[in-house]
Amino acid sequence: MKEIDSKFVRFVAPVCVIALLVAVWWFVVEQSGTPIFPTPLQVATGAWGLAQDGSLWRHIEASLFRVAIGFGLAFLVAIPLGLLMGWVSGAYYTLNPLFQMLRPISPIAWIPIAILWFGVGDISPIFLIFISSVFPMIVQTTVGVRTIDRRYLRAAANFGVSRAVLFQQVVIPAVMPEIIIGMRIGIGVAWLVVVAAEMVALSSGLGFLIMDSRNAGNRYDLVIASMIIIGLMGLLLDGGTRLLERMKTVQWRYVR
Repeated sequence: MKEIDSKFVRFVAPVCVIALLVAVWWFVVEQSGTPIFPTPLQVATGAWGLAQDGSLWRHIEASLFRVAIGFGLAFLVAIPLGLLMGWVSGAYYTLNPLFQMLRPISPIAWIPIAILWFGVGDISPIFLIFISSVFPMIVQTTVGVRTIDRRYLRAAANFGVSRAVLFQQVVIPAVMPEIIIGMRIGIGVAWLVVVAAEMVALSSGLGFLIMDSRNAGNRYDLVIASMIIIGLMGLLLDGGTRLLERMKTVQWRYVR
């Protein structure tokens, strides 16, 4: 019964907060009488119009495609590199300074370089997404391997377990929770970066939709609708990544 109540509260509380914010938003706009900033109803109407003519789905599909490719490439590079750096001290001391130097550089700062190298098209935002999401996953995976409880490794060594089996059956399961954390950070940053890149150098995607709506007659209803959709998509992407926490190999970390 307590578990049911807890789930009910986790659902009702955020819905109530969002409803309150929408009510305040509506009240402030109505009271101010501003002809520019839209009411929630105007935003919903504008979003419905985009959905009906199909343009909204095309922009969402374009953004998701870029994120999927860029983040997928980052995953394929980051996880093996992070495991290598965590497991082999020489690789860690060789590569870590380079990654720690590149990691603080804002992905937005790479936009001029991306356009110079790849032009205006899908490859530029894919490169930016790769740059933005690869470092969090490398760092988190490396930390996960290097902080494994040494008792696990000593216990396996006492049973004569080979390094290959040790890596497969001890290291990988132990580091999986950290990999998932890195993926959550990476996908969040990737979604943020693709929107910024689409504002600058593309003609499709949710970021482009915001700029196009602003330039096409100050359609702030579509601007706000795009921002809300971006937030909802980010929430769904994070929730999808969190589903990995239910895997049997990582449930030991999340047992309460």
